[in-house]
Amino acid sequence: MPVLAGQIVATGQPLASQVGLDILARGGTAADAAIATAAALTVVEPTANGLGADAFAMSWDGQQLHGINASGCAPAMLDVDRLRREGIPRTGWDAVTVPGCVSGWVALWKLHGTLPFIDLLAPAIHLAEHGFPVSPQCAVAWRRAATRYEHFRGWQETFTQDGRTPEIGQWWTLPDHARTLRLIAETEGDAFYRGELAAAMAADADAHSGALSVEDLASHEAINVDPLGVPFGDVVLHELPPNGQGLAALIAAGVLDRLQPAALDADDPLLLHLQIEAMKLGFADAETHVADPKHMCMCPQELIAPERLDRLAAMIDPARAQDLFAESPEWSSTVYLCCADSKGRAVSFIQSNYEGFGSGIVVPGTGIAMQNRAAGFVDKPGHPNDIAGSKRPYHTIIPAFTTKNASAHMAFGVMGGPMQPQGHLQLLSRIVAGGWDPQAAIDAPRWRVEGGLDVSLEPDAPAATAAVLEAMGHDITIAPQRDVSFGGAQAILRLDDCWCGASDGRRDGQAVGGTGPGTAPGPTTHFNPST
Repeated sequence: MPVLAGQIVATGQPLASQVGLDILARGGTAADAAIATAAALTVVEPTANGLGADAFAMSWDGQQLHGINASGCAPAMLDVDRLRREGIPRTGWDAVTVPGCVSGWVALWKLHGTLPFIDLLAPAIHLAEHGFPVSPQCAVAWRRAATRYEHFRGWQETFTQDGRTPEIGQWWTLPDHARTLRLIAETEGDAFYRGELAAAMAADADAHSGALSVEDLASHEAINVDPLGVPFGDVVLHELPPNGQGLAALIAAGVLDRLQPAALDADDPLLLHLQIEAMKLGFADAETHVADPKHMCMCPQELIAPERLDRLAAMIDPARAQDLFAESPEWSSTVYLCCADSKGRAVSFIQSNYEGFGSGIVVPGTGIAMQNRAAGFVDKPGHPNDIAGSKRPYHTIIPAFTTKNASAHMAFGVMGGPMQPQGHLQLLSRIVAGGWDPQAAIDAPRWRVEGGLDVSLEPDAPAATAAVLEAMGHDITIAPQRDVSFGGAQAILRLDDCWCGASDGRRDGQAVGGTGPGTAPGPTTHFNPST
């Protein structure tokens, strides 16, 4: 069931959700709650994010939507020639770019925080120091990671006991992580980029022939950016500009909006066909154009210009599937959260190691598990996303936000690599066009574009739907189970007098709510009673 309340936090981990709600109860803003929750998630869900992760955020301050890009660049001295010869790795120091999530917390706090920064990290410090029970999906992901990282000593020492990963419900502590969080809290992030933590990261990189330096860390900063938007029905969908794949969602939504699917039922195979084809076009553009904006050949606004979206929409055959996207997207692990407070402010926030625990590198004595975002580059000279030093790679993690009548409407996101823009499109279609409540929309069966004509459906999708899509030329595979490979979603929707929050059962998630000192009016939103 959806949660209706004056203030809400929704995450993929119940303990983290509670941390955020406690901050709101103390009078913190949605931004304060998001920071505290994000820090807690590095502790209780290390299988998908950590202190060495990257992050992106959108924050509604009651009047305006703000964006933060807290992703890092590849080291300036990255040996590109060697990586071209040997291939871009997915583990080890060559896979690491400057971790940005800590800078994202600080940037969000400086924009919209009100409580002391040290108070926001205190709950995460307590969880790391005193321990927490490992949640079910997290325990499964942890166990699967053991083989991948078995040769990484730091990972083994931090994330196993006697060579074993934790069982469901096992109490786990992360003492090094706690000490690092305390240093970050006391210095408002400075120790991470210019102090002893930066020195520890650079020293470990140097000891293992990595390129990351103290200069790389000191020069990093989160970037304040203006979100991009396209109309969809009576709302505007907002995504962050590149280097993330938000453009894929914007293009797909803009194309779908032009095909006038509103008269179709949310489960109508024709509507699903149009969604799938629009998504292929979004992915094709993202794979071709999205990169560090300094290296892009087309500006993002050109890619979502109304006349261009008109042309893309005209490419879709309403009766037949087409091979509009040739490459199979890759899976990754991520955490997403959204928060809304009683004053009408809201945050959509996402952070990720990229693949599981990331690179496998855990900096000795710190608990800092480094992401492997350099794997997001391509080895294609001349391509905007070609690997290079001092350059941000293509990023999969994207928070989403909708506005309606120039007011906050919904903060939402879907964790899971290439499922993210696909999940955005499916939730948007059900909630905005179909009038579904967020929990019903999240619970509904999803599809996933695999590449070419290949499409996967969750096992609870109607058999008749699969048959019609097959007849239209889609190569349909029914997934063996309903799981996180189809994404893990969270959403908070603004109603007239309160917020409506929802969390995905495909993860361990939970939406929690409480009353606040008063609610701000929101846009008029009604649900379809059938959902």
